[in-house]
Amino acid sequence: QVQLVESGGGVVQPGGSLRLSCAASGSIANCIYMGWYRQAPGNERILVATVSSRGRTKYADSVNGRFTISRDNAKNTMGLQMNSLKPEDTAVYFCKCTTGVAVESPIYWGQGTQVTVSS
Repeated sequence: QVQLVESGGGVVQPGGSLRLSCAASGSIANCIYMGWYRQAPGNERILVATVSSRGRTKYADSVNGRFTISRDNAKNTMGLQMNSLKPEDTAVYFCKCTTGVAVESPIYWGQGTQVTVSS
């Protein structure tokens, strides 16, 4: 079982940067995919970026070129470097671990960290 804890959220001005971290209590080596998702008030939770166990990354169009996802299996952590932040990036950001492609494969979520981009 994996417990995930996000940190690094806060308030930043437009154009600024933040780095989010996701720390796992267990090994993330079993997470074939890890990802960052975000949920703005009144909206659904949506994909921001994912990274596979082999390091392959994928980004939502809205963040491509501004955000960078990373994972460190040895330290059981995942990061999200966010640059050139925009007000529309304001949301609660969640990290996720997916352990398999089968429907019954366990998935784990963190509790979320708030990011607010405002002048």
